[in-house]
Amino acid sequence: QVQLVESGGGLVQAGGSLRLSCAASGHSFAFNTMAWYRQAPGNQREFVARITRVDNTNYASSVKGRFTISRDNAKNTVYLQMNSLKPEDTAVYYCNAIGLTTYWGQGTQVTVSS
Repeated sequence: QVQLVESGGGLVQAGGSLRLSCAASGHSFAFNTMAWYRQAPGNQREFVARITRVDNTNYASSVKGRFTISRDNAKNTVYLQMNSLKPEDTAVYYCNAIGLTTYWGQGTQVTVSS
């Protein structure tokens, strides 16, 4: 059974940084794409960043230049380095992976205070 477990969320002041991690387990195949999404209260879940197996990346315009996605295939882990955080970045951040099907983590809360 595939599991994605996020960690690294928390409370930070505006302008600060956080690094999220997502560790994948229970699979014998490599994920083609891993990504981060987020959902703020009252909003739909939205795309944040994506990385392929060959490290091609793309970002939502709202985070480009501030967030960096990376992955360690040997550790089956994807990271999201978040710098220059803004209050509007406050959300639950979800890890997403595409393999035989689409998998989601349980989410980690990121709160940015002004």
